Amino acid sequence: ACAIKCLNGNMQCKLWPRHENDVKEAKRRGLELDRVLTIEDLVKGDNVFFSATGITDGELLKGVRYDGTEIHTSSVVMRSRSGTLRFVDSIHMPKKLSELSKVSGIEYSTVLKA
Repeated sequence: ACAIKCLNGNMQCKLWPRHENDVKEAKRRGLELDRVLTIEDLVKGDNVFFSATGITDGELLKGVRYDGTEIHTSSVVMRSRSGTLRFVDSIHMPKKLSELSKVSGIEYSTVLKA
């Protein structure tokens, strides 16, 4: 919904509970199951951001690629207020990420060997 709003698009939808627990939770929260929701119901405000990075190749973005020493990613970033749409191609250096990433515990050099 955020991406659609950033592109000045529109959509409508309804809640579609799959299980009785979903129905109970919706009622507990005061949600109307028969109500048609608009883009304004789904995304409040006029300064919305959306971003996505490709994991596998698709129509819009390339998937993550490894070339032995670098990780390449393709992303899109959108902003509703300005209507800006940016495509970002990034090159990540696993060795440097490993040095910077003491919190995550991920050893990025092992990712490239997989």
